[in-house]
Order: sequence, then C-alpha cells, then structure tokens
Amino acid sequence: MSERTLTAKITGVGKALPEKRLTNADLEKMVETSDAWIRQRVGIRERRIAAPGEYASDLAARAAAAALAQSGIAADQIDLILVATSTPDTIYPSVACLVQKAIGALHAGVLDISAACTGFVYGANLAWGMIRSGLAKHVLVIGAEVNSAIVNWKDRDTCILFGDGAGAAVFSVHASDTEGVLSAKLGGDGNLTDLLEIANSGVRPNPDVPGRYITMQGNEVFKQAVRNMSECAVCALDRAGLSSNDISLMIAHQANTRIIDAVARRLDLPSEKVFVNIADYGNTSAATIPIALCEALEQGRVKKGDVLVLVAFGAGLTWGALTLRWV
Repeated sequence: MSERTLTAKITGVGKALPEKRLTNADLEKMVETSDAWIRQRVGIRERRIAAPGEYASDLAARAAAAALAQSGIAADQIDLILVATSTPDTIYPSVACLVQKAIGALHAGVLDISAACTGFVYGANLAWGMIRSGLAKHVLVIGAEVNSAIVNWKDRDTCILFGDGAGAAVFSVHASDTEGVLSAKLGGDGNLTDLLEIANSGVRPNPDVPGRYITMQGNEVFKQAVRNMSECAVCALDRAGLSSNDISLMIAHQANTRIIDAVARRLDLPSEKVFVNIADYGNTSAATIPIALCEALEQGRVKKGDVLVLVAFGAGLTWGALTLRWV
C-alpha cells in the first residue's frame, strides 16, 4: 500500500441515553427474578428505558450531534448517514432520514441497516468501504435502539437483558496504510434465524407468539456468539497482519458478561484489555459498541496508536469485527 492509500479514521463519537433507570430491584417486582441471579448470569445492574414519546430517531439525533461536535465536522459535510436499528420509528421514512432532518445534514445519503446487534459493525464496514473507494469523505454511523418497546415484560428470560440508547461515530477520510481502519470481517448464517428474532415485526405473522416480542433460544445463542465472535475477530486481525497479542482494547457487543469473558479467554486477553459497561446499560443491541467506545475514550482507555477490535454478534444470525489503529 502506498502513502496515499485512503482509509477511514474515527474523528468523533457521541452517545445518548434515556434518563429513566430500570434496576434489578425494579424487575424483582415485575417478574420472578432476583438481583443476584441477574448479576451472576448476565452482569447487568440496571438499564435505561426510553420515556413515552422518545424514539430511536430522538436518541440517534442526540448521539449524532455529540459525535459531530467532537469531530469538528459540520452536518452539511456528511456524505452518508447509516443508522443501525431493529426498533425504527417507522419502516419508512427511515431513522436515517429523520436524523438527517434533525441535524441538518441535507447533503447526505440516508440508509437504515438491519443486522440486529451487529448493525454498527456492519455500518462501520460500509463507511470504510465508501471512504476507501473515494465515494465519501465523511460518514456518520449510528446505532440506536428502543428495545423496551419490543420486550415482553412478563418473560424473565429476555426482559432482564435489554435497554435503550444510542451511540454514534463519524468516520472520515485518512491517508495511511498503518492507521485508522485496518481490516474487517463480516459473516452470518441464515440457517439459524429461529434462534433469535422479533416475532410479528413484519408482514409474516407468528401464531405461536402473541404480540411483537423478542424471542430467544438463550443457550444456543450463547454458544454461537462465543464461537463466531472469536473466529471473526481472529480473521479480522489476520487480515490486518496482526494477532491477538497486538490488541490494546477489545470492545465487544455488550450482551452478557459471560459471553465477553469467554471471547476474551479464546483470544487470551487479560481483563485490562477488555472494555465492559453492560452493568450500567444492559444490552442496547446495535448501540452497545458505539456507547462503549464513547465511554472508553472518556475514561482514557484509548490513546493514539492503540489497536482496537470491535466485534459483535446478533440475530440473523450475523457477526462482524473491525480492527483499527487509533489516530
């Protein structure tokens, strides 16, 4: 690669979280569960819940505005807005269109991404590709979810897991072959669609599930998540000419602390090289990685030259990983 090779770097990040907190103690009053059991099984202490009338587009626009402010890039310089969400305000207009209107990015293309919890990583990969090809200079990638709208609050196996929130990152053009985004790997398995889905969320009804709710086969999802996230991260590292020994910080999808711990063990990563914030927010689906990246930067866990691995797993099944050297 030459010195003029185009890649992408992250120039700004932002997050947006609802004010309401739903603690494990609150859930004890709603379903048969306990704070100790939830902490032991999934590592969650509380999660944020959107207020009535607060939607994915509202959270996404707030996160986007924060990311733009940090980047120093004006909204009208954004060439493309990608919003990863499984809980859009509407199928159309897309959440990306609503964000464009809210932040005034009137020169941007707009697109929603449906890849469940892997959506932000998919979006980051698309942003990298657009920038590397010369078709865009600045791409805004957002993960935004209002999972509380699709959770069955009587199902203790799923209602303990999910929360609401949004995170955003601005990807900008960068000329380097050693910095910024270095490699990516995306994958999926459509043969396993029944393991994790939102029943009755489209035009095809599911008569076995009353209502529009998340359904999940937890044990099998756990196994698939650990295996595919680990293998995907290794593949992305290999494509960058790196190994797990080069990782400065892994930011994995925040679904379950036991999943994150298992992936870290497979990559032989010590705890200080793994970022975890699921205790405070639960699983915010497509928003977990950008929220975690934002907090890792706030806490001083990322510095120039660090190698980061972003890795996620979600319904579909989908999975993906991205490696980058922080600029």
